[in-house]
Amino acid sequence: MDDRMFRIAMGKFATGVTVITTEVDGEVHGMTANAFMSVSLDPKLVLISVGDKARMHDLIKRADKFAVNILSEEQKEMSMIFAGQIKEERNVAFEDFEGTPIIKDSIVNLACNVYDAHEAGDHTLFVGEVLNLNVQDGEPLAFFEGKYKEIS
Repeated sequence: MDDRMFRIAMGKFATGVTVITTEVDGEVHGMTANAFMSVSLDPKLVLISVGDKARMHDLIKRADKFAVNILSEEQKEMSMIFAGQIKEERNVAFEDFEGTPIIKDSIVNLACNVYDAHEAGDHTLFVGEVLNLNVQDGEPLAFFEGKYKEIS
């Protein structure tokens, strides 16, 4: 199998869409990610996968904390901003939550400390211990075969 075929196969798994955020030296950074999952209930752990060459990789290591913002279907543009698909300057409203920047109006915000990190191929798996969370009603933004989808 080649890289392209592997990517096509992985795209067949429908996921939600998150923006991972962190703050370093007073500046907020974020990246769109769908490589997110829950790991454990006791302690409360989640996992994100970040490419070793991604800017967020070193920022999360430096901050030793991150937030996971699970986006609603109304936040498609937010996902595109942090995926680098929308280049022009956009005003994004962040709020502080447990010392971590979160995106307002996400259906879930999870404030996490880095609990552990594991190198895996060309990515690092960051396990986060959830310090606190916000939950709101709303429909999730979904991603399938490289496209945003509505869940109806």
